Parts: sequence; C-alpha cells; structure tokens
Amino acid sequence: MKQFSKVILSLYFAIFIVNCSNLSPYKVPILQGNIVEADDIERLKPGLTKDQVRYLLGTPLANSPLNAKRWDYYYSIKIGDRNFGEKKLTLIFNEKGDLDSWNLSDS
Repeated sequence: MKQFSKVILSLYFAIFIVNCSNLSPYKVPILQGNIVEADDIERLKPGLTKDQVRYLLGTPLANSPLNAKRWDYYYSIKIGDRNFGEKKLTLIFNEKGDLDSWNLSDS
C-alpha cells in the first residue's frame, strides 16, 4: 500500500510540475491613442469645422503647431510584445479651417 501511495504522490507531483511549466504571466492589453471606428469615418465629410471634427473623433493625438492644417489620429492595440493592429487617420484642413480630405491606413 505504501508503494502505491508513493506512485500516486509522484504522479500528482509530475502533473503539477508539467502544468506549472505551461503557465505564463497575464499580459495586459495596451490600448493607445484615439479609438477610430468605421462609423466615425463614415460621418466625416468635406466642409466640417475643426470643432465638429473634434466632437466626432476627439482631440487629435498629434497636432503640430508648424502645420495647423493637419491633424493625426493614431490607435494601436498591443499585448506583450505583439502588436494586434493599428490605425492612422490623417485629416487635412483648408485655409478656412474646414475639413478638406482624410486618409485612413490600417496596419
């Protein structure tokens, strides 16, 4: 009987060690930037003012003082070292400050 309990105990220990070696720490998803959805892009139209665009999309991530006609929105999802996607939206405004064009790129 002692031999049988040693075998069972050894088996449980081996299973425990194997299962522990498969564990990895939880990696928190890191969301950065402005979330830009397809619905938001569909609402964009030429002639919107900067305030209207800011209401739809939020404050741009990059707003260069050297180029006031261009706003850049960026969004990425990263878990650990893996990048699960990113979107870059560039908006161009005309001299009056109205939306002229935009470009969306997915990676």
